[in-house]
Amino acid sequence: MKTDARIAAAVILALAFSATAAHAQTSRYRWTKIADSAAFAPRDGAGALTFNKQMWLLGGWNPSDKLNFPSITNSEVWSSTDGRTWTKRLAQAPWEGRHTAGYVVFAGKMWIIGGDANRGRYQSDVWNTCDGLNWTQVTPAVPWGPRALHYTLVHDNKLWVMGGQTMPDFVPGSPLLYYNDVWNSKDGKTWTLVTEHAGWSPRGMICGAVEFNNRMWIIGGGQYPQKGNPRTYYRDVWNSSDGKTWTNATAAAPWPGRNYHNVAVFDNRIWILGGYSPDKGRNLNDVWYSPDGAAWTQLPDPPWPPRHAASVFVFDNAMWIVTGNNMQSDVWRLDVIPKPSNGRQE
Repeated sequence: MKTDARIAAAVILALAFSATAAHAQTSRYRWTKIADSAAFAPRDGAGALTFNKQMWLLGGWNPSDKLNFPSITNSEVWSSTDGRTWTKRLAQAPWEGRHTAGYVVFAGKMWIIGGDANRGRYQSDVWNTCDGLNWTQVTPAVPWGPRALHYTLVHDNKLWVMGGQTMPDFVPGSPLLYYNDVWNSKDGKTWTLVTEHAGWSPRGMICGAVEFNNRMWIIGGGQYPQKGNPRTYYRDVWNSSDGKTWTNATAAAPWPGRNYHNVAVFDNRIWILGGYSPDKGRNLNDVWYSPDGAAWTQLPDPPWPPRHAASVFVFDNAMWIVTGNNMQSDVWRLDVIPKPSNGRQE
């Protein structure tokens, strides 16, 4: 009996230690609302890049706002150094308005790679800029087009595009195709097919990009419904160093499968924020982070409203979430709480 009691006490102590450790981790962070309503109009799917010591917001979608989005999407360019004051750099860039395109910083420039199908056609062009004002069209048509909802990132000093799909309900006459191919490019103009079929199921609808520990990461995502096909949602996690061979970090993460969630790297962890999930039947505002893509910890009680297709920045030693399908122009900042001099987390 005494042995059983000791075992029970040890189990209780271990659980208490685990709970304390988890609390210590999640209490490392603090959300702050920076702005209720920034200068830009509400939108979702806008590009979010950190470049030249500023946050840059590119384009976006809001079909209910006919003033700022007369063609459903626009090509505005905004920037900010503090998240509170935003400056409209361009009311209309030379690239056609779009959202959920590929947005990256590469070779000292900001890039827009591909686009969406909201104008009744696929946008298969590539643009870049060294200042946010003067944009150059690198190519009018990439070899991996037409597609939308693709995943775009920078790795191994190359541009990478993978996954995505066609959208015949938006572009009548086009075939319905779902992709899990992988392409890369050293200049945005000439592209190489790395593999036609990666190890993960065809998918897209992942906002942002993750390169972590010198590997590329695919985190969740799914397929947009077309021609009566149901929407699909994934919660698996994959990574690769070369784009050809992929490792499954987990087949079933603890968070619900989702689309249009945001992914980022912050505080030496992989993060996912929000999205839309069938498990809840609505937009989400949950936040999770992982040191390895396999073990995930939930950051409790984010104060911002649920949303999908938000714009997330890592800037000024913080992570920021802006706008999204909640259609508000709110701005939120997540900081790491510094440890006090006594070494204890407050």
